[in-house]
Amino acid sequence: ENREDMLSSKSNRLTEALQEANKLFSGVFCAREAALDAQFLVLASNLGKEKANELQSEMAAFDSLAFAEDLLTFMGINRTEVEENDSDSEGISGGFLPSNAWHKLGEETEKYFRRAPSFHYMLGSFKSDPPVPRQRIERQRKSAGGEAKRAMPAQLKKMEESHQEATEKEVERILGLLQTHFKNDPNTPISFFDLVIDPNSFARTVENIFHVSFIIRDGLARLKLDDDKLPIIEPSKDDEGKKDNCSEGARSQVVLSLSHQEWK
Repeated sequence: ENREDMLSSKSNRLTEALQEANKLFSGVFCAREAALDAQFLVLASNLGKEKANELQSEMAAFDSLAFAEDLLTFMGINRTEVEENDSDSEGISGGFLPSNAWHKLGEETEKYFRRAPSFHYMLGSFKSDPPVPRQRIERQRKSAGGEAKRAMPAQLKKMEESHQEATEKEVERILGLLQTHFKNDPNTPISFFDLVIDPNSFARTVENIFHVSFIIRDGLARLKLDDDKLPIIEPSKDDEGKKDNCSEGARSQVVLSLSHQEWK
């Protein structure tokens, strides 16, 4: 009976009917009442579908004349001045809008178009010439027989050879001092720190530890701990050195930390 009233977009009768049906459904006990509720839901669904279709068609429609009329009203059109201009010649079309009409419209529309201004050059755009192609340098292919040996500068090669020779000579000198001291007094242990520490130079102390490490690595000497848990060094015998060189597990590598304060 109230189909047209419920399909109206300005009426909430369909929503009110659904809310009343939800209240009545809480008191349903018979099958006939549940069937009536289901029948009502089918009818309400059909009405809701038709109402949605009508709303969609109304939203899609756009009346350009009504929109232009609303814009003129917002900009402050003077209807009396329009009628006076209609009696004049048709060539004159201005005079019925205020001078700030378009400024007023721009201030209102600015709220809905908040975006960053477009970038432009003050002195015009740059020249759009294509970049100059770079010349491609072809790399030399490696020879199949193997990589050629790089030539080492003569000066650098001489420095490396001289440094290596100096290290070997220093290692041999320290080994000779160690062996001589041990032969003169084999019963007195030689303190490792007394051997390597130079009281007047921290750098020289580090070099001594570096050189002694070669002697121990080659099995020509060995380190032990005395009763005070301090390291002592003694040269190895010939047969002991050969055994150490044959077995890898006989020696172990140790990293020694010595700061400048500890050296003092």
